[in-house]
Amino acid sequence: MFLQEQPAGQSETTPFLENIQQFALDVVDQITQWFTSPAFYFQIAAILTAFAVAWLANRLLLKRVPFFNTEPAEGKMLKARQLVYEARGILFRILSVLFLGVAANVALTSGGQDWMVRIAQGFTAIWLIYAILNRFVSNRVIQNFIRWIGTPIAVLSVLGLLDDVSAYLSGISLPLGISALQLVQLALFGVVFFWIGRRSNDEGKKLIQRQESLDPGTKEVFTKLFEIILFGVIFVVVLQSANIDLTALAVFGGALGVGLGFGLQQIAANFISGIIILLDRSITIGDYIELEDERSGFLTKLTMRSATLETPDGKDIMVPNEQFITTAFTNWTHKDPRQRYEVKFTVAYDTDLDRLIEVLLPLIITYPKVLTEPEEPDIEIERFGEYGIHMLIEFWASGIDEGENKFTADLMMLVWRTLRDHSIAMPVIYRAVSANVPAP
Repeated sequence: MFLQEQPAGQSETTPFLENIQQFALDVVDQITQWFTSPAFYFQIAAILTAFAVAWLANRLLLKRVPFFNTEPAEGKMLKARQLVYEARGILFRILSVLFLGVAANVALTSGGQDWMVRIAQGFTAIWLIYAILNRFVSNRVIQNFIRWIGTPIAVLSVLGLLDDVSAYLSGISLPLGISALQLVQLALFGVVFFWIGRRSNDEGKKLIQRQESLDPGTKEVFTKLFEIILFGVIFVVVLQSANIDLTALAVFGGALGVGLGFGLQQIAANFISGIIILLDRSITIGDYIELEDERSGFLTKLTMRSATLETPDGKDIMVPNEQFITTAFTNWTHKDPRQRYEVKFTVAYDTDLDRLIEVLLPLIITYPKVLTEPEEPDIEIERFGEYGIHMLIEFWASGIDEGENKFTADLMMLVWRTLRDHSIAMPVIYRAVSANVPAP
């Protein structure tokens, strides 16, 4: 069987080539209509006139208006005055957008068409937006949002395609009864409103922390409540802005509630425990806390999920809030930062203890970190040991004997120097060690 030979000039791609040819003919026909239409030239003239008038007005304003040609003196300028002076670099673009708007109205009234002028105005507005971003916006989040999201929307609007794209996305149905357009709106409004919410939350926290009439625990409670209420309101506003019916999320909300009940019990327990801790004030920032497993540290941060204990050697211990509710812990400094400490040492049995106390006690009392209240320091016999008398120094000091505030080691050094300077002996223990060593 042989292949049938196709007539010359015919192929399988003929319809495709015909479509391209027809498209090219339509484009040429449209361009021909433009160049033969008086309205086309009228719009070009209107655009050129608008730019020319904007250029002349820009030169005149920069030359005659002091706000634009005189830099404000340092220390005597208002923020608005400085912004006006800095805006002189984008004044031509601002005037171009304004005069192109006037030119569009004139072109529509006199020539019957304004589409070309509107396109020119739209791209000039985009040009202006980029200039404002480069000169006045330093936040990267805002810059990227406007550059990658705002600009494409502006271009679609200029080209007259925004309504068509919106209608197409609105026709795409997604789960939970929302459309693709609503999903896009949800993402856009979510980015904007939650960024605003984060900045507002930071400023609100600073305002609450500046209230000197509130104690640290109350400040922390108000801070967390403010954060929860703020982001709850923002969540509802975002849904309403995206035209999402809240009743459509009822099924999803019920499923989420079941998931929270079974899978997130620990998170919920820590959250509730955090509220209880903040309200009953059993622990506050700055407390020195010792856990059941003997780990300890200063409380430096308390959130709705966990507490952070900073150890004297610089490590952070993350403790779930639930542990402070369900287990025992020791709060060393909650009510009173003063603590009682002991320093132990041993002296020989032939030591004159009266002379020892007479020499050593004044040095302990005058030590800078030793307190005389609620009790003065004293030296007493702890017990009689096998090789010497075990002495005990009891004293009160402010704070925890750790890190930079370590004072027992200093007192032990003070005891050793005092015994050495006054020839007070400390017992030396010799422990016999047997070994089978051959005689020399």
